Amino acid sequence: MKTVQVDTTARHEQIAKSIHETGLSRDELIGSIDLGSNSFHLAIARLDHGEVRKVASISEKVQLAAGLDENNVLSEEAMQRGLDCLHRFAQHLTEVNPNLLRVVATNALRKAVNAQEFIKRANQLLPKPIEIISGREEARLIYLGVSHSNASTDKRLVIDIGGGSTEFIIGQGFEPLEMESLQMGCVAFTKKFFFDGKITEDAFDQAMRVTKTELLSIEKRYKKVGWDNAIASSGTAKAALLVLQELGLVDEFITLKGMEKLKRHLIKLGAIDKIDFEGVKAHRQAVFPAGVAELFAIMQTFGIDQLGYSDGALREGVMYDMLGRISNEDVRDRSVMAMAERYSVDIKQAGRVTTTCARLFDAVKDSLGFSDEDRDLLRRAANLHEIGLAVGHSHYQKHSAYLLEFSDIAGFSQVGQAMMAQIARNHRRKLKSDALDIAENLGGRKLVYLCLILRLAVQANQSRTTKAAPIHLEVTEADRWQVSVGDGLHDELIRSQLNSDVAQFSKWGVNLSVLDA
Repeated sequence: MKTVQVDTTARHEQIAKSIHETGLSRDELIGSIDLGSNSFHLAIARLDHGEVRKVASISEKVQLAAGLDENNVLSEEAMQRGLDCLHRFAQHLTEVNPNLLRVVATNALRKAVNAQEFIKRANQLLPKPIEIISGREEARLIYLGVSHSNASTDKRLVIDIGGGSTEFIIGQGFEPLEMESLQMGCVAFTKKFFFDGKITEDAFDQAMRVTKTELLSIEKRYKKVGWDNAIASSGTAKAALLVLQELGLVDEFITLKGMEKLKRHLIKLGAIDKIDFEGVKAHRQAVFPAGVAELFAIMQTFGIDQLGYSDGALREGVMYDMLGRISNEDVRDRSVMAMAERYSVDIKQAGRVTTTCARLFDAVKDSLGFSDEDRDLLRRAANLHEIGLAVGHSHYQKHSAYLLEFSDIAGFSQVGQAMMAQIARNHRRKLKSDALDIAENLGGRKLVYLCLILRLAVQANQSRTTKAAPIHLEVTEADRWQVSVGDGLHDELIRSQLNSDVAQFSKWGVNLSVLDA
């Protein structure tokens, strides 16, 4: 397996320079928590010239996925296991700046119908809210972690077997080319095929057969794109490699022949409680046979004779993504630009509305307690509020909201997309009480205010010209707003439209007064 190394020094130096310009210390502590379907992981690192140097790493078996019933309801017992773990994790975060911490949740909480109940309780223990990320976003972050931890110019296939889902990425350098997340994982397969604790030929074959069936959806496309070498980044792969080395079957790489012999060895053991390898930690013992079966099937399907291992994955990817946001390399802004282009957004009109939003936001930022994150959220929603026009003009705000909430948008959490969707959904037509409840439950009163600011900005730019009369906003109390229209083109029309919106604002608890200039 030939690997060509790529020099990451220049990239890290640029990150370090950008971070220094923000006023953050070069040796600032940063942290990430990965709420996986099998285990929760905490990583704390120190910034060293733009590079992540891990100083602490803790993993605990929680098995959230094992707590999902047939209706995807997460049990109280599973939730309590997770909360107890996060309570312990929180004690390690006292020296980590909350602005340099991210907490991401993956497949189990993506599936759980009562995920918000767990998140509400968990957020009370943590200095930063939990973000549920999509499968494709998980794949992107995994690749980011692998590409920084194992730098190479090769085109690589990256495989990450989780508890409830498995991510597949083909990438080159630091850029992913193909990303997919499939619904199969070691906890789910353990519940389905190894539930009785026995390791049999039949259980192995069933798990491998289901894996190969799931791979049918991506096999042809991935093989067409191709790769120079393959690398795995999960706990399953790490344990498999360590056990293969312990048995004297491999040296540096996981091999197809080695996996065949490992399968036979596990079947000969006959029971999960007889697994006694130094390379298999106690918390991974129960899910090890299912993970081996899945990994073996993946290697067979893709014709991978030898598979490398990367210790860097999701947690490291989250950290580097966070550094990118700090150093003005925020992938979310690239995603917004890509969506605007994909849906043929009127860039000039989006720019006018965004500019007005920024001016109104700055006028009331202190009064309403907005943060820089709120500013970014409004800016991105303003840039994309008209994407629904690509679907149809009638009620296009609904189309915009749907596209923003349910598209795979790199860099965004599910909540982040849902908040953008609400801002876009309510920028025109009637405001409804149920929409108010959704907005408040999602982002509190601040999200409500962001929705209304975009609404004012759109009203001010209905004429779609830069020469339109400007509007000015003042907040005397949180829910008492005064807006005035300056002299300029269409000033009377804008004033009339704003007056027509007074009743709508009132429905959402904001008293809007339209003043003469």
